[in-house]
Amino acid sequence: MSRNRFQGGDEEENEINLTPMLDVVFIMLIFFIVTASFIKEAGIDVNRPDATTADKQEDAAILIAISENDEIWIDRRLTDPRAVRGNIERLHAENPKGSIVIQADEESTNEFLVIVMEAAKQAGVTNVAIASEE
Repeated sequence: MSRNRFQGGDEEENEINLTPMLDVVFIMLIFFIVTASFIKEAGIDVNRPDATTADKQEDAAILIAISENDEIWIDRRLTDPRAVRGNIERLHAENPKGSIVIQADEESTNEFLVIVMEAAKQAGVTNVAIASEE
């Protein structure tokens, strides 16, 4: 009986248990997925005008797009111009340190750009930028 034990007859004692290692790997995977920062998009593709003095905007929490048809998009949803202020207030409450970046299409009218900027000012957001191509 002791002879089988020393000659490798007991297979269970020679195997390595991988379950704790797999648990750690899955926990690390969940941690990295949860803590990863995701890129926010306004919801539509906008042809921005060119600007030679463009600066890179950091901490852009709210992206608002104005299409060539003068449609306002916030968080990938078409938004009525009367509801822009409420949406900005809600998003600004989620991230008070973030700024607003307005992506207005070249063909959009100034009226809708002014509507969005005025709604941001009424919502109490002072850091507003207009996106452009470099």
